[in-house]
Order: sequence, then C-alpha cells, then structure tokens
Amino acid sequence: MLRFAPPFAVLVLAGPIFCGLLATLLPAFGYFPALGGHHVTLIHFASFFAEPGIWISISLSLATGLVTTGISLCLVMLFFAAWSGTKLFIRVQHLVSPLLSIPHAAVAFGLAFMIAPSGWIMRLISPELTGFTRPPDWQIINDPMGLTMMAGLVIKEIPFLFLVCLAAMGQVRSVEHSKVATSLGYGRMAGFLFTSWPLIYRQVRLAVFAVIAYASSVVDVALILGPTNPEPLAVRLIGWLNDPDLTFRFQASAGAIVQFLLTGFALLVWLGAERLVKILFENRVSKGARVQKDKLARYLSGFSLMLTALMIFIGMTILGIWSFAAYWSFPDALPRGFTLYHWQRQLAAVGTPFRVTLILGLISTLIAIAIALACLEREARTGKTGGYRSLQLLYLPLIIPQPAFLFGLQMLFLSIGINTSFSALVIVHLVFVLPYVFLSLSDPWRAYDKRYSWAAASMGIGENRVFWRIRMPLLLRPILVAMAIGFAVSIGQYLPTVLIGAGRWPTLTTEAVALASGGDRRVIGVYAFLQMLLPFLGFVCAAAIPAFVFAGRKGMKGGA
Repeated sequence: MLRFAPPFAVLVLAGPIFCGLLATLLPAFGYFPALGGHHVTLIHFASFFAEPGIWISISLSLATGLVTTGISLCLVMLFFAAWSGTKLFIRVQHLVSPLLSIPHAAVAFGLAFMIAPSGWIMRLISPELTGFTRPPDWQIINDPMGLTMMAGLVIKEIPFLFLVCLAAMGQVRSVEHSKVATSLGYGRMAGFLFTSWPLIYRQVRLAVFAVIAYASSVVDVALILGPTNPEPLAVRLIGWLNDPDLTFRFQASAGAIVQFLLTGFALLVWLGAERLVKILFENRVSKGARVQKDKLARYLSGFSLMLTALMIFIGMTILGIWSFAAYWSFPDALPRGFTLYHWQRQLAAVGTPFRVTLILGLISTLIAIAIALACLEREARTGKTGGYRSLQLLYLPLIIPQPAFLFGLQMLFLSIGINTSFSALVIVHLVFVLPYVFLSLSDPWRAYDKRYSWAAASMGIGENRVFWRIRMPLLLRPILVAMAIGFAVSIGQYLPTVLIGAGRWPTLTTEAVALASGGDRRVIGVYAFLQMLLPFLGFVCAAAIPAFVFAGRKGMKGGA
C-alpha cells in the first residue's frame, strides 16, 4: 500500500489548489452559470480596476510582501553572519524556536496592545516622559502606509526564516568556510556572507518565496493591524466575497486572479533583486574588500533579533495580563487588580471555538503525519527520494496566495454539496498542514542510522516490524515535534476556515480576529491567550512524552 502514498500526497496538495484556481478563473472571466454567467467577458476585471483606491490596495499588498520579506531575511542573515557558532547564537536559537508555534493573529494582537497610543509602552513612559494623561490621538494601529502591519509580519516571519536557515546551515559546512575566510583576512561577517550565505540561501529560497506569497496576501494580520481606507487587496476581496449581492463574486474572483498575478510579480521583482545583489556581491569580492571592522554591525544585528523575540514575549505577556485585568486605566503601567470574571464570562462562549480548534487541528495533523510517514517510509524502502521537484511541490500551497484558489474551492465545494461541512474544512486545513509536517520530519527521518534496520533484517525481522519496533521509537521525538508544528499551523489558519467553514465552524483564530474591531481588550486577551496556549501545549507534549516513555533509558532519549 505504500506505493500509493506519494500519489495520494500529490492529490492532497495539488488537487484542491488546481481545482480551486480553475474554479476562480472561470467566474473571473464571467462564466458562472449558477449566477447567470454564461459568456466569457472582461467586464468584471474592468469593474475591479474601477473600484476607488484599488491601485493603492494593490501597491500596499505588493510593498508588504517585498518589504516584510526583505527586512526579515536581512536581519536573519546579518545575525547568522555575526553570531553563528557563539553562545549567544545558541541562546537565541532556544529563544526563537518556541516562537514559531505562536499564530500570526496572536502576535498581531500582542503588538497592537504594546504599541497602540493606549498600549503598554505608552503607559510605561507616561506621564513622566511624555506628559500624557490621556492616550494621544496618533494613528499607530491601522496606519495608512501599513507600517505597523509590516512590523507585525516581520516579527512573526523572523523565527520561521531563522529556523529554516538553521536547518540549512548544518548542510553547508559553514564553520570550515568561515575558518578559510578568516585565514585570508576577511572579517567575521564578510567571511560568512561571501562564503556560507550563498549556499544557505540556495536551500532556503523556496521558504523565502513562501514568505513573499503570504505577506502579499495576508488577511488576519491585515484585519488587526492593517490600513482600513483603503484596505490591502486580500481584505477587500473578502469583503466582496461576503457581500449580500452575489454578483460581487464575479468581481471577487477577478480580484483573486489579480492577487495571484500580484504575488507572481512580487516574486519576479525578488528574482531581479537577487541578480542585483549577486552582482554587487561579486563586485565586492573581486575588489578584495576584507571588511574587518564589523563590531558595530555585529552588535546591531544581535540587538535587532533579540528585540524582535523580546517583543513577541512581551506581547504575549500583555495578552495574558489583559485577560485577567480588572480596572486598568491610562496611564497605569499595570492594572489595579486581577480577576477571573472575564474568563468566567467567556467560558460558555469560548467552548465551541475551543473544541472545533482542537478537533480540527488534531484530525488534520494526524492525517498529515500518516501521509508523511507513509511517503518517507516508502522512500526509505525503495531509495526513491523524488528529488528537488518533490520539494517544490511541498511549497506549492505556501507559494500560491490563498485567495487565488480558496475562492474557487469554496464555490467548487458548494457546487458538489460539501461546502461548510467539517470534512471540507479538514481537507483544506490538510493542504496547509501537510507541507510543514513533511518538511519538519523529512530531515530527521532521512538521518536515521540504517544500521539498526540492517541488524534487525539479519535476524529475520521484516520491514513492517522494523518500522514499528525500531524506527518509530527512535524517531518518536521528531514525529511529535512535526505533529506539534502541524497542529500550530492548523490553529493559525484564518482565511481557509472563514471561507470553507462559512462561519459554521468557529475557531479561536476566527473569533479572535472577529473581535478585533470590538475594542474589548479583555475578551480579545482571553481568545488570543487560548490561541497561543494550544500550540504551546502541543510542543510541551512533544518534549514530555519521549521523556516519559523512555524514562530510565538515556540512550533512547538522545536518539528520539
């Protein structure tokens, strides 16, 4: 049965995407018989471009994708160049790793509660340093240029790019390269950037493309932190799709195709920037610049990355404080008391979203881990890895902007009668969970020492027993970590849940984002704190279960 695993994985990943793209493309050109569209036309694209402020929305989405990715990647690159192999690097690695599990919406709320005119930072310095006894009338959140939204995305994407680069660095022998560069007189940062970084970037390139695609079409963070007049393109598309006038679905589909082309254009701009940077690098190297004085740059890079991690931790702490806060007036730095009233009041309301989030995350993660294990086990038995093309396919759901195919997928599910069903929601979550599960599990699985299997085979033990009795126990920890990552990804899905679930399956993420416009920080704190808590518990279980299962067996703990 293992021979069917790779085709099934391809079906799970590519099937919904291509079907969704097709079902989006047809209404965009006027063909949607259910709404009276029987002829191909370009009128809906004309209506789309005639919308007031549409070019501002397009420019904002394009800038968000490129600026967010550029800043995040540069900060990670400079930190690696300045501190790789040091004790600080190891400490930051342990500090950044847990941040990957925190959903985007929770990070956005934490940042909003921290930097808003009535946020914690302003409270901390008022009135002594500012003279403010009331919150200033400053538009920090939802600013017209989207700077706060970009800052929130940068803070969240840095942990992702950091861990991706960390995994790639172990495969490029960066220590040896740095030693050679140092012996030739290059400074620490210059030696790393000229030798190791091009090799690392080659391996993380698809992950960078995924960040561009997500940032250029983000919805949940844009609803919390982004501009409101006009909104980024993806947010406007959601408004048209949910409009009571169903004819707006034609315009929404046309806009989704524009979103797809916008993301493609952003990737082309990035490819052009790659060539420019390559030319500058080669020119710099050819001139023999050693750049030995990099002390200031090293400290600035370390401070910048530590600051982004610290802001997430502080933001999450503030969310927790608000959820338990009693009376907290401006400019008090802390509430005057704490209470369980808000948790008790929301207990009944949060029950359904909590259960849906938990069950949906567990089911989609279990299916994803089963598919990933089947594909990797087949690869181990046959020696067929699928090569670079398989890796590209894994990034397909991450590189294609969600609005481009989710709109069509919603209409496709509606036409076959499974829209708003829980099974449809599981399918669409699986599309996004499976890539993360597979990518996080593939390297540990392939690093497994095959001598264990050879020893078992020499004693007449079959491949199935080797899988269950040897390989699975030895790789229990990576499997549980992959499950924790997949569970966190499922919890953070906003747009797929809203579109496919159509509001019938509320999750903690959809409810928290819906509360963003309400302004009740205590209620938002409850939902956002729970949204952060569930992934954290997943990683706690991933660490605790192997320790419990292999208690007293030190060797198994290390191998797991």
